[in-house]
Amino acid sequence: MNSSFLLVGLTVLFALVFDFLNGFHDAANSIATVVSTRVLSPKLAVAWAAFFNFFAAFLLGTAVAHTIGKGMIRLDAVTQYVVLAGLMGAIVWDLLTWLWGLPTSSSHALIGGYGGAAVTHAWILTGNLHSAWAVIIPGGWTKTLIFIVVAPLMGLVLGFGFMVAVSWLFYRKSPQQVDGWFRKLQLLSAAAYSLGHGGNDAQKTMGVVAGALYTAGYMSPADLAGNWGKFHWPIILAAHAAIAAGTYLGGWRIVHTMGTKITKLKPVGGFCAEAAGAITLFGTALAGIPVSTTHTITGAIVGVGSTNRLSAVRWGVARRIVWAWILTIPASAAVAALTFWIIRLFHPGA
Repeated sequence: MNSSFLLVGLTVLFALVFDFLNGFHDAANSIATVVSTRVLSPKLAVAWAAFFNFFAAFLLGTAVAHTIGKGMIRLDAVTQYVVLAGLMGAIVWDLLTWLWGLPTSSSHALIGGYGGAAVTHAWILTGNLHSAWAVIIPGGWTKTLIFIVVAPLMGLVLGFGFMVAVSWLFYRKSPQQVDGWFRKLQLLSAAAYSLGHGGNDAQKTMGVVAGALYTAGYMSPADLAGNWGKFHWPIILAAHAAIAAGTYLGGWRIVHTMGTKITKLKPVGGFCAEAAGAITLFGTALAGIPVSTTHTITGAIVGVGSTNRLSAVRWGVARRIVWAWILTIPASAAVAALTFWIIRLFHPGA
């Protein structure tokens, strides 16, 4: 067994570990509302979300994966060590924010780590930090950075709009009737959101795995540009299985923040937040735009909560979450850069 095979195997393993942590960290996105409204018990909620995380493998394509795999970093500037360092940056940031109970974006942690490691690698090779930034492909980053703002705003506006529409449609019904109907409907909205979560987030890991296989020589340029050849279904199924397993085990610290600390939700509010988030994620996944599922559902929850009164939203918690969002890409990039420097100490040719 040669060293190249071992290295690509280690890279794929780290990618799937990140994907598992993505599901674990972002379990709150799929289940916080349905748990906080007591529509499902925590155990049933994670099983429900994990199933639809995996089922998304057959529905939402690979457009986001192609954006991550070949639309953000020039692949001629990527080595297996760059991918490993990028994954480490994302994994460390995910673990830290899980410990702090902050619902940050695993997607942006991965993007930040990947970019930080690639720029550091180019900087070491050229000795010029300014020219090292040429490894970045502006188009992919522009879409991603714009949607850091747009995705939560879409969630907020849709969540607010759905809540207002439902209030008008059912204003003559008793609270008990509305609660009963939306307890059932929330099962559908939670399933839809979990499909969007799996379909968007698992694809980011697919893109990294495809890039790793290409740089190791196991995938041709034609395969990378197309459907990944013989690796098509193994990549898709492995990524969705890993994120579903992570969701099933759940990140309860973040579930608590998302489900109870931002605003108090009833089943009707949970339905509106999840429906708003699902629509946003379906649209961006099919368009190939890597967005944060965390940002999207947080915006939707804030939109739903603000229909009661602005004071119903705990803006202090929301402000802390936003600061964590701002720091995610630079923090994970810094950890990835440091990791790459450490790898270079032990392997100068990395």
